[in-house]
Amino acid sequence: MKTRFVVAGLLAIIALSAKADLLGTEMGNSSAKTTATGSAGGSNSQNANTQLEKCDKPLGTLAVVEDQNAAWYAEISGQYQLGSTVPVLKLLVQQSNCFMVVDRGAAMQVIQGERNLRDSGELRQSSNFKKGQMVAADYAMSPSITFSNNDAGGIGGALAGIAGRTVGAIAGGIKTKEASTMLTLVDNRSSVQVAAAEGSSKNTDFSLFGGLFGGGLGAAGGGYSNTAQGKVIVAAFTDSYNNLVRAVKNYKPQTIEGGPGTGGSLAVQGEEEPAAEAPVKKKKSKKH
Repeated sequence: MKTRFVVAGLLAIIALSAKADLLGTEMGNSSAKTTATGSAGGSNSQNANTQLEKCDKPLGTLAVVEDQNAAWYAEISGQYQLGSTVPVLKLLVQQSNCFMVVDRGAAMQVIQGERNLRDSGELRQSSNFKKGQMVAADYAMSPSITFSNNDAGGIGGALAGIAGRTVGAIAGGIKTKEASTMLTLVDNRSSVQVAAAEGSSKNTDFSLFGGLFGGGLGAAGGGYSNTAQGKVIVAAFTDSYNNLVRAVKNYKPQTIEGGPGTGGSLAVQGEEEPAAEAPVKKKKSKKH
């Protein structure tokens, strides 16, 4: 019985490999997509994720600012060989129509380079590159990854102890990928954080033949069922962004007595009373 199972598995792998060779490269394959899919042009979007939160009109302009010196960025670029999160987030933002995206990343070097060419007199007179054309970024959105695990499973060992080596070997190929992400939204004029949202995603990867064959054959079996950690991270950021949009749709500004940045209401040693609660001295009017 076990031999038949192994032979059947090998035949399935051969059949799938042959089918893949016959089909060749497939453009727009659904299995290769992430939760950030489709396109955007202005306020219109095509083939966007149906679960993406949307707005009737933009709430302001937005720049996505990524801290590439952070520990989480070193992890995804080193361990998972993933690139910047900015392009994915900018696609989600534009498709949602909740903010108008302005670029403050690498493209700014090209933008500034064109202005340098203008200033040097190299651009044509009709180029229409003038001062005062750039749009201010009302808000800055910053991403971070708070948790990412490429194998949060462990079910294989448990099943091996219960049902024997064969079932345990199959279950050994079951891996759970998880990610938790955070997005913060800051008002650029005041530097006040106006919103923050967490998001998460989980995927169970069934690499059924990995524990049975080992070596190259195990890798071949897993190659058809593995889901990249990057897809899980993108899904977590999509969840974060949806939560952020829900928060700003119901936004209520925080209010501080006396105004923000005037001292606060928590007194510290050496202060007679909190600055926010101190009486405001009225200026004496000059008599004429």
